[in-house]
Amino acid sequence: MRDLGAGFGYLLKGQRWVARHGKQYGFGLLPGLITLVLYLAALIALATWGADFVAWATPFADDWSSPWLGLFRGFLTAVLFALCLLLAVLTFTAVTLLIGQPFYESLSEKVDRDVSPDGTAPESELPLWRDLWISARDSLRILVRALIWAVLLFALGFVPFVGQTVVPVLGFFVTGFFLTEELTAVALQRRGVDLRARLTLLRSRKTLVWGFGTPLGLAFLVPFVAVFLMPGAVAGATLLARDLLGEPAGDGANDPEGDDDENAGPHETSAARPN
Repeated sequence: MRDLGAGFGYLLKGQRWVARHGKQYGFGLLPGLITLVLYLAALIALATWGADFVAWATPFADDWSSPWLGLFRGFLTAVLFALCLLLAVLTFTAVTLLIGQPFYESLSEKVDRDVSPDGTAPESELPLWRDLWISARDSLRILVRALIWAVLLFALGFVPFVGQTVVPVLGFFVTGFFLTEELTAVALQRRGVDLRARLTLLRSRKTLVWGFGTPLGLAFLVPFVAVFLMPGAVAGATLLARDLLGEPAGDGANDPEGDDDENAGPHETSAARPN
């Protein structure tokens, strides 16, 4: 239970950190705004043509009598929209991090410098294009894992009682785990921690991960909230990554002025990592 509270504490600390560093927060908002516009367009299209798609996909039900035809296709349309909404929550972080890789690398590195006792942060000599490639590849692998869980939970949703009680709760915990993986990847990749090692680290302290990611996943369900929480989520995930690796942290007072010109914009960072 202590780890559960610690995970939530890192989420709050990350939000407080960006509140003290307004310039970093402003830069961190841009990728989320771009992603939000893209996702809203996709969801509006789904809401407009979702029923038509379900009707096209279920021609065997054309001859069903009323009200069964309407109930059946209405249920499938609602399920389709719910699954796409869950997929949007699961992938929003990955897409935003990919779009905003330079911004979030800069933000995460600055958090490391701020809380490190010696004021340093891991860096890498990898070019930006290499960072983007590794991030996209790992995000795709995580998305496949998340989709497998989504299909499994969808199937379990038809089990009486369990599907309406246990499955939604499991869904939020699964979402929280994968959200945390995506967010901590920014800091852990700079330290040379590959995807398999990251997953092992996160599984070793699931309650810490759930304490951070599950409330964040719930918050991301509220329209527009994800955009404003993303910079703080990246900052908090950097603090959580330091905890997972047992790295010492100071009081966050290495940069009392908050913003500086050195890290105001995106630049290339990250620790050397495997291919």
